[in-house]
Amino acid sequence: MNILPPSPRDNFGNFSTYINKVTAQDLLIGLQENQQLVEQKILALSDEQLNHKYQVGKWSIKEVIGHIIDTERIFAYRALRFARKDKTPLPGYDEVLFGDTSNAGQRDIQKLIAEFSAVRQATILLFESFNEEMLEERGIASNFEISVRAMGFAILGHCIHHLQIIEERYL
Repeated sequence: MNILPPSPRDNFGNFSTYINKVTAQDLLIGLQENQQLVEQKILALSDEQLNHKYQVGKWSIKEVIGHIIDTERIFAYRALRFARKDKTPLPGYDEVLFGDTSNAGQRDIQKLIAEFSAVRQATILLFESFNEEMLEERGIASNFEISVRAMGFAILGHCIHHLQIIEERYL
């Protein structure tokens, strides 16, 4: 099954920033290609590059990868809740607190990328399990109404966003 992008007419608040970065016309293919890109780009970097912080108070590349992992888990959980018709509004999360307490900066990059890949594969399998009705379910996350479909594109767009920041500010 192809998972096509959400309607460009929809406004998903802060999530739109990420969704609008996605050029893939199929979510599952986009997630797979993005996974390969992350693995190739990040594993090609030196320890010095992986641990570099471009500014005081900013994360290293390894910490950015930890943030991507955490956020993907949270967004996928939201998609699961909404697909199962749970209408409970879901709160945001403190990404700075998560990042600062993740220990990603002290971890081995091979293990960090293995975790990213495992989370990404779980996300792909989750979205493969959704039928069209589930993809159209909506819920409230971080005070914005969003569909399961759009949540998937937000996962992909969030990762694209951070890869762009890595390219622009770290390399």
